[in-house]
Amino acid sequence: MNPVARVCRNDLISMARNRVAVVAILLTILLSIAAALTSIAHRDANADMRERFQAEADTRFDGQPARHPHRVVHYGHFVFRVPPPLAAFDPGVDAFTGNSIYLEGHRQNSANFGDVRQSSLLARFGTLTPAFVLQILAPLVLIFIGFGVVVREREAGTLRQAMAQGLRAPQLVSGKLLALLAAAALLGAPGAIALGWLVMTEGAPLLPALMLALAYAAYLAIWAALILFISARASTSRGALLLLLSIWAAFAILVPRVAPDLAFAAHPAPTRLETDIAIQRDLRQMGDSHNPDDPHFAAFRQSVLDRYGVERVEDLPVNYRGLLALEGERMSSLLFERYAEQLAAEQRRQSHFALMASALSPTIAMRDFSMRAAGTDLEAHRRFLAQAEAYRYSIVQQLNRLQAEVLTFDDDSRRNSDPDAARRVRIDTDNWQALPDFEYQAADPGAQLRSAAPAALWLAIWFGLAGVLVMAAIRSLRRSVA
Repeated sequence: MNPVARVCRNDLISMARNRVAVVAILLTILLSIAAALTSIAHRDANADMRERFQAEADTRFDGQPARHPHRVVHYGHFVFRVPPPLAAFDPGVDAFTGNSIYLEGHRQNSANFGDVRQSSLLARFGTLTPAFVLQILAPLVLIFIGFGVVVREREAGTLRQAMAQGLRAPQLVSGKLLALLAAAALLGAPGAIALGWLVMTEGAPLLPALMLALAYAAYLAIWAALILFISARASTSRGALLLLLSIWAAFAILVPRVAPDLAFAAHPAPTRLETDIAIQRDLRQMGDSHNPDDPHFAAFRQSVLDRYGVERVEDLPVNYRGLLALEGERMSSLLFERYAEQLAAEQRRQSHFALMASALSPTIAMRDFSMRAAGTDLEAHRRFLAQAEAYRYSIVQQLNRLQAEVLTFDDDSRRNSDPDAARRVRIDTDNWQALPDFEYQAADPGAQLRSAAPAALWLAIWFGLAGVLVMAAIRSLRRSVA
């Protein structure tokens, strides 16, 4: 038998005889299966709930009685984002960002109803998903399985005997690495099966799912190489275990927790309250459409009169109040868009800064790649916000246009004092029933993977470093038996 295969087989047999290793692997596999099943069920329940609420919101909006179009503008409308199929594997930031937005005229609201805001405090420490198991728990189990893969043979004296019988250091290291990779494959199998299930039955995009499987395989291989290197360099099993646990705590817990805080400190972004105050300040400075002496709207009124060649707004062939509503909404939407772009730019700088911490932890790169490939990262949430705002602006302006083109200025001006005018400004429900429903359009798989390219590059760097560590382990064994 090939020496590499023999070493691998002997190590696998040793793992199989080690009850602690067997129990740890079985428990992790069972935990992965439970995580996949519960995550899929949770995702499906959320999708069904959001679709049901969206249908109910659409029905209520369409079922409004005949009324003034501007009343419909202020009635508002809820829109929901249905989670993507791969959210069952990695929900990403969805639990924190919210999944619904209330749309209304003159305002740009934030998303609501995130799972973390509605759940117990325990939900804030992370949910049990296949991605969480593979990123955090699987490396820890690998450490307990493999921390003594080389150092125990050194302590028992069998390492020098094996080398004296003609086994070369590259063969020994390769065989033990294959054994660790086999254990890693067992730990990652439930996650790979979950990805396959999502592709075949849930319509998840094939290419991102395949890239996720390859990325997690590379991530576990990085840990296997690190474990082998530490075990080859350590003088005692106890020292190897303590060092590996310290590295795991730093890579998987400490650095990923500290990096976002450092990113926020380096690129501080205003809070929602601060943004709302700034928007209201700018709105006041933009002008008051109800003030005839306001410079902007006085100039706007004159431009409208000049365009139609009349002297008074009462002589316009359209309702000037509707034109004012159109102009006011246009100006406020431009302001909302400017602040939204500023916040998005600051958040991107924070994300790029945090990703640089991948130089200190492969877990950060793996987490970023996983969320982006699954379509559950912050960029996907911003895509939802942008589409919801575009939809809000579209329906509000359509309603404002109805006010301008269907209602007369005279009736609109006297609707609060003349019952007949109030009746005439109520337009039929068919006008808002004809408005299109909101449909979120997710990014195409190619765009998702392109956004994940920086994280993939960091994973590739760590994978290359893993190869360097394997070579260093070979050199260490050569020196130790020389």
